[in-house]
This record gives sequence, C-alpha cells and structure tokens, in this order.
Amino acid sequence: MHILFVHKNFPAQFGHIARYLVRDHGFRCSFVSELPDAEIDGIRRIQYKPASGATKANHYCSRTFENYVWHSHGVYEALKKHDDIKPDLIVGHSGFGSTVFLADLYDCPIINYFEWYYGAKNSDMDFRPEFPSSEMNRLRARARNAMLLLDMETCTRGYSPTNYQRTRFPAAYQDKLETIFDGIDTTFWRRDVTVRDAPLTVGKHTIPTDAKVVTYVSRGFESMRGFDIFMRVAKRIVEARSDVVIVCVGSDRICYGGDTNYIEEKSFRDHVLAQDKYDLSRILFTGTVPTDDLVRILSRGDLHIYLTVPFVLSWSMMNALACGATVLASSTPPVEEMIEHEKNGLLAPFYDVDRFVEQALAVLDDPAAYRHLGQAGEAMIAEHYSLDKMLPRMLSLYQRTLTSSRVGRTK
Repeated sequence: MHILFVHKNFPAQFGHIARYLVRDHGFRCSFVSELPDAEIDGIRRIQYKPASGATKANHYCSRTFENYVWHSHGVYEALKKHDDIKPDLIVGHSGFGSTVFLADLYDCPIINYFEWYYGAKNSDMDFRPEFPSSEMNRLRARARNAMLLLDMETCTRGYSPTNYQRTRFPAAYQDKLETIFDGIDTTFWRRDVTVRDAPLTVGKHTIPTDAKVVTYVSRGFESMRGFDIFMRVAKRIVEARSDVVIVCVGSDRICYGGDTNYIEEKSFRDHVLAQDKYDLSRILFTGTVPTDDLVRILSRGDLHIYLTVPFVLSWSMMNALACGATVLASSTPPVEEMIEHEKNGLLAPFYDVDRFVEQALAVLDDPAAYRHLGQAGEAMIAEHYSLDKMLPRMLSLYQRTLTSSRVGRTK
C-alpha cells in the first residue's frame, strides 16, 4: 500500500501517521513538500518548488488563491517527473500544497485535512471589536475559501481536528467530513514528577523550588491568543502574591491576524508592555524552548492559562492537559469542546479579567486542591486524543476510503 502525503512543510500534521504506517503496517509512504529530497524514518521526501506566486498586481482578495494555484501546480510538476510514484491514496492539507491537480495525475482517492473555513462573521475576525477587521480583509475572507472549496469538491473524503473546526465548513459538505484530532504523543507529553526536586533552569532564568508557577504558551504573542488579556491577569497575580513567577513561552511575533495595523510598536508584546508597568523580574519571557524543556515547564507549573478567540485550537493547550497541568482557559467554542468547567479544567469569559484573577488566585492558594482537574485533563487526553487512539482512527479512515473507492469502480 502506497500513501502519498502532501504538505508544504514536513512532517507537519502527517509525520506521526506516516511513521506509524511504515513501522507498524508495512506501508510505503512518500511525502511531497518544499523541503529538499531525503528519506527520513523510512518516508521518502520529494521536493516541489512553486515557480511563482502572487504579486501586488493581483487583486488583494485573490492573492491567497493565486499562491494556492502556484503551489498546487508545483506539486503536480514535481510528481509528474516521478514515474515510480503510483499512490493508492493521497492525503493532503488543504491550502498547504494543495492536492487539487493530482486528481488529473493519479487515479486514486484523495483525503484532505480541512483546518479552517474563513468567515468575517461569528469568527476570529469579529470577536474582538477593539481590533476591527478592515473592509478588504472581510471581503478577502470569502475569497480565501476558493481553494478549500475546490479541494472539498475534488477529494473523496475529508476530516478536521475538532468538531468546532469541522462545523464551520458549509452544511453541503458535512457528510464528507469527519472529526479526527491530530493526536498527542503521551509517551513524550506527560507529567514529569521530578521537576520539583530542584530549581528549574530555563535559558537565563532559574525558578526556585518554593515558587508558585503560572505558565502561558503561545507560538506568537498576539491578540488572537489573548496575550493582552493574559498580561493584565498576570500583572494582578504577581501584585497579589509575592511567591508567584509567571513563565511565558513563545516568540515575539504575530502568527495570525492583523495586530500590526493597530499598533505603533514593532510587536504586539511591545505594544502591551507599553500600556502599563509590569514586573518583568517575575513575568519571565523565555522565548521558544526545546520541547523537552517545555514538558518540564508545564509539569512544574501550578496553573496554566490559555486564551483564544474562536479559531483553530492550539496544540499547546492539549499538550498542557497531557502534562497534567491545571488549565484555566477562555470559555470560547474551541476550548469548550475540550474543557468542562470544574471537571477537567477551569473556564472564564475571554474578557473577564476579574474572573481569571479570582480563579487563578484560588488555585495558587491551594494547588493540591485542584490537582484532580489536571489529572482529569491528563486522563481525557490519554483516552480520547492520544496517538494510541487517533492513529487507528486515521488508518480506519484511509481503509474505508480505499474500500469505498474500489467498490465504486466495480459498479
């Protein structure tokens, strides 16, 4: 059985399932991406290069589609040169090196991973009125779905990582979509019970054993992930308790949204820090850290705070749950799918700083009294979202898609 994966990055969402298929089931797996040719863990990687891309001459609303087409054509041209690639099934991330032209190169079923359907209403774009989307960005949101809809029409089956993300796609396609989470490696993302035995050193920072620790993790410090709200909460926590250290892990950049349109500073973090006085001797910014260090940080924390607007759910929250962290998060739709208040975590309205502070201080007053929430979150990940549970479900989707495709051809 030969599975061809398509994504501009490697291994992205498909690394775990590809290794699983090669290692445990003897499948042949190839992967086309923008990275150079290589063979890694038995997976052959083939490079594609888009020959061009969108320019300022393209309409603002069509530039994303223009880039999708160039990437899709690059994938097509790269694979056309490899006569030995004859996949039984193609699996791709819609919008990241699209599979759409491969339907004209191979006679096999296609499964697409659908992460987000863009929209200007009841979404990330209008959730924060203090950061209003421009008229052109609202119009562009509709146009950005063009390639997603082409992929949806072309593919045999599709899936999304959460129910919330799946249900954003048009009702006409819901029968074509399943919900299958990417999967958490619980052999790696698990609680390290030894971290309290000695001070924890992360980069230039050393956290003493007697400190209470609050953690915050985000790929970028930005409004989409509520960084400004978090900092208001963090300021009040350190003012209320002299024994607390706040550890912020992530990079000083904006990954989503248009924060730079509303600020004069170079970064959203600089903008937030300029609005008030913060004790940066106790609110620590580590930058990005190795994943081993992140496991130790999450395990050492007494409380993990996560915020997001209605958008793609961050892996960081799921990793924190897997590490047994007591999680306090925003009561927004992607979070509420995973966390039930006072069952496996705590929730507060996104803008309710008072409520976040109240619940955070209650946890810090007696972390042991809330450990059952972290344990419940850890158990939920193991039972419903671990690789052990998700990889067989993914394989089942592949097998069912192949079977139905073969039956369709014999009719």
